[in-house]
Amino acid sequence: MSNLPTDPKLKEMMTSLDDDKIDMLAATSVLQQKATDVRAQTVNWQSYMQSQMISQEDYNFICNFDTTDSQKREELLKANRLQCAKTFLNLLGHISKDQTLQYILVLVDDMIQEDRTRVEIFHEYAAKTKESVWGPFLNLLNRPDEFITNMTSRIIAKIACWAQNQMERSDLHFYLTWLKDQLKVQNNEHIQSVARCLQMMLRIDEYRFAFVSVDGISTLLSVLTGRVNFQVQYQLIFCIWVLTFNPLLAEKMNKFNVIIILADILSDSVKEKVTRIILAVYRNLIEKPEDAQVAKEHCIAMVQCKVLKQLAIFEQRKYDDEDISADVQFLTEKLQSSVQDLSSFDEYATEVKSGRLEWSPVHKSKFWRENAQRLNEKNYELLRILIRYLETSQDPLVLSVASFDIGEYVRHYPRGKHVIEQLGGKQLVMQLLAHDDPNVRYEALLAVQKLMVHNWEYLGRQLEKEQGDAKPGSAVISGRA
Repeated sequence: MSNLPTDPKLKEMMTSLDDDKIDMLAATSVLQQKATDVRAQTVNWQSYMQSQMISQEDYNFICNFDTTDSQKREELLKANRLQCAKTFLNLLGHISKDQTLQYILVLVDDMIQEDRTRVEIFHEYAAKTKESVWGPFLNLLNRPDEFITNMTSRIIAKIACWAQNQMERSDLHFYLTWLKDQLKVQNNEHIQSVARCLQMMLRIDEYRFAFVSVDGISTLLSVLTGRVNFQVQYQLIFCIWVLTFNPLLAEKMNKFNVIIILADILSDSVKEKVTRIILAVYRNLIEKPEDAQVAKEHCIAMVQCKVLKQLAIFEQRKYDDEDISADVQFLTEKLQSSVQDLSSFDEYATEVKSGRLEWSPVHKSKFWRENAQRLNEKNYELLRILIRYLETSQDPLVLSVASFDIGEYVRHYPRGKHVIEQLGGKQLVMQLLAHDDPNVRYEALLAVQKLMVHNWEYLGRQLEKEQGDAKPGSAVISGRA
C-alpha cells in the first residue's frame, strides 16, 4: 500500500509539511517544550530490573539504546529490530510511573522521527507474535497525564501513516474518536498537537471516511466557529482541505455549512496562511465534485456568502504566495460565471440551505407566483428546511423570513395548506404568535391568516354544496362564525 497522496497539489504541500512541519512545527508548543524537558532527564533502569519490573534482556537493550548516539543507534536497531519493539512495548505495558513513561515515549518518538521506516519494526514484531501493534499504545490514551496521552497520540499517527499496513477499523475508530473528543475539550493546551495528528491521518483516503463516520466534520466546524487562534484555525481548515480531495466528500461537505463558516473566517482573517487554505478549500469544492450540479451549488453558495466581494479585495493585494493569486483568479472566474447563469430559484434554494435568510429580492411576490410549486421538489426539501428553522432557529430575522415564505407558498400553491399541515409547519407558525420579537409575531400572524383564508374558502365551498339553495353569503357567514 502506498500512502502518498495522488493529487499533485496535495502531494507537494504534504511533502513540504512532512519535512518536519507537521511533526516539529511550532517548536514552542506545549508538547515540544515538555518533550525537551523530558529528554534532559535520566532513568535509573537498574532499579527497575532489580525490582523485577523489567527483564534482563529488556534492561540490556534499553541501556544500550539510551546511551548511544544516532549512528550507533542505527547499528543497534539493525541487529536487534524485534528486540527493540519487544522492549519498548514491554516497558510501556509494565511501567506505571508517569515520569518514566514520558521518557520512554519521547525515546520512541525520537527514534521513528529520525527514520520513519522504523515504524515497521512494531508491525514486524506484532506479526511475529500475532499481537496487535495498537493495543499497548491505545491503552495509554486513557491515562490521566496529558503529556503521555498526546505523545502517544503523536506516535500512533506516525505508525498509522508511515507504515505499509493501515490501522484496523475498530482501532482506527477508537483513535479518531479520541482525537475528535480532544478537539472539544475546553481550553485544551495540546489542541495544536491533536490537530497535527489529524493533519497526518487525513492524508489517507480510508482514514478520511472513518473520520467522517465519527462525526468528525461537524466537530471541526464546531471548533472553528468558537474562539481559536489563527494557528489552530489554519490546522483545522487544513484538515477540511485534505478531506475535500476525495470527490465524494467534496460533494457532501457543504451540507455541514462549510462554505458559510469559512466565509466568516475569510472576512475576518488577517493571516495569509489562513486566507490561502480557505481559498484552497473553496477551489476543491468546485474542482473535485464529479457532479457538475453540486459544483454549481457550491459556486452559488459562495456568491451568497459574499465571497466575490472578498476576492475583489484580494485582487488588489500582492501576495508572495503564487497559489493565492492563482486561486483568487480561478474562484473569481467561476463565481462570476455562476452569477450570470443564476436563476432566482437557484438563488433562493441556496439562501434557504445556507440558514441565513434575509429580505432579499427572491422573497417578493413575483418569485412566488412563478416558483411556489417548485418547493415540492425533492420531497419538499426546501419546505422541510424552512419548517426546521421555525422549530430550531433563535434568530428573529430567520424566523420572520421563514414564516413569510411559508405563508407565500400557501398563498400561491393550491394544496399548500395541506402540505404545510402534513409537514408540521402550521403548529410551529402558530406558536410564533407568542414570540418575544414583534417582527416575528407580525410575520407569523400574516402566515396564519394565509393558512386560515384557505380554510375559510374550503369550508365555504363545502357549506354551499351541502345547503344547495341557501341564501347568498350564508356559507361565508357560517364559515367566519
